[in-house]
Amino acid sequence: MNEKKLGMPSIIATGVGLIVATSCLLSLGQGAGALGTGFAVSIILACFINILSALCMAELNAMMPNLTGGLAQYTLAGMGPFITIVTMVGGYLLCQSVAGSVECAMFGNTINSVFHTGIPSSVFCILLLVVLIAANLMGVDMFAKIQDVVAYGLILSLLVMGFMGIFGIGTGTQVQQQMNLATSASDYFSYLGLAFFLFIGCEFVIPLSPNVKNARKSIPLGMVLCLVIVCVMQIVMIFGMGRYTLWGDLAASSSPHVLYGTSLLGRAGAYWMVLVSIFAVVSTVNSCINFLSNMCAGMAKLNLMPESFTKQNKRGAHYPGILMIGGIMIVVNATGLSNSSSLSFMILVAMVFWMVSYVMQDINVLIFRRKFPKMPRTFKVPFGPLIPVVAIIGNVFMIFHIDGDPAVRAQIFRLDGILFVVLAVYAALWCKYRLKRPLFQPYEIKEVMAMENELYIPAHKRWEEKQKAAGKMAKTASAR
Repeated sequence: MNEKKLGMPSIIATGVGLIVATSCLLSLGQGAGALGTGFAVSIILACFINILSALCMAELNAMMPNLTGGLAQYTLAGMGPFITIVTMVGGYLLCQSVAGSVECAMFGNTINSVFHTGIPSSVFCILLLVVLIAANLMGVDMFAKIQDVVAYGLILSLLVMGFMGIFGIGTGTQVQQQMNLATSASDYFSYLGLAFFLFIGCEFVIPLSPNVKNARKSIPLGMVLCLVIVCVMQIVMIFGMGRYTLWGDLAASSSPHVLYGTSLLGRAGAYWMVLVSIFAVVSTVNSCINFLSNMCAGMAKLNLMPESFTKQNKRGAHYPGILMIGGIMIVVNATGLSNSSSLSFMILVAMVFWMVSYVMQDINVLIFRRKFPKMPRTFKVPFGPLIPVVAIIGNVFMIFHIDGDPAVRAQIFRLDGILFVVLAVYAALWCKYRLKRPLFQPYEIKEVMAMENELYIPAHKRWEEKQKAAGKMAKTASAR
């Protein structure tokens, strides 16, 4: 059977589409409102650190290519099942279920803030989710078609509006203000955690590897291009914003992108930014549902989640994961939880797990370099251990700068500690009673690779049944 393969445009669309979310447009406005054009320095530093981690993940993909779950398989072979479950469930299922729900809520709020429909925002959220669930159930080809349209529409719109501001060709009134508000290097570092949030997600292209042309070369190049494109786009937007919108107004606004669009082009700019918001939420949630369903399937193949997540419909879509993730987002939006004022705080809590999962992948590279120095790699991060080590230090530094307020940081770390304990108990019980394997014993790479085959699970079950039968016979014989 000949399956249609995805090219570089779809890889970039997936990565950029996930990275540039509506909440990122909010964070971009907040950072610009605080530092002015100085926030561009924080953005460049965060982009650099993310590129280092992306290169590390690309090396892992080159060693263990075409794996459905991607990051889960790497960690299982590097650190064992316990760390895999904690980082994958905490860093991805938890984080993205919350973040995706918030994206939908912000979409509904943006619609009502401009058009004043009188319809509850949650109605728009749920309708959007139903459409995206249906689209993902139609397989990777439909996913890619939607992603290509909305992601490139998003990129083009933000670049055009940013350059219009830079060159002063908007219809609105330009403002006079100090452009760079940073007074010292510490200002750039204090907003590094916020800038990091503008780049997370390029690794979402990794589970697409089985469906990508020349994945070993396309995946690393695609991830780096995603980050560079996003970096340029956001810097252009900051400089454009500074010409038409006061920094203080951006910092205080709950929809700074709509504020900038209105300041730049009046009502037409507001409508344009509504379209940008639609592009952003569709591309983000579309990528999120696709990635998490593939990740759940990959973890199920590793016996880290129920086997039912490996099931596919006739179009090759992992429908149990799609329905579960989409269903969670619908419930969160239907109950109004996504409109809670504390959810922005919860995103930061979940994002710490995301950063930790990045650190784990950087460490995996060092582990595999030591254990398998001669293992073939079609892509290898240059300069020995330098880049993984710098990536680890950079991510840890950003974790400790997750928020500029020390009191808020303390609350974030306290709640993350509680969540870690809960996840650790769950992971320990799963390893002991379901896997029946040591918590921190890495799997052999060949075993992890074998698990990708659909025949592995039934064959392993037959082996377990034979082992149980042999054990019973041995007990019976000894009793005699």
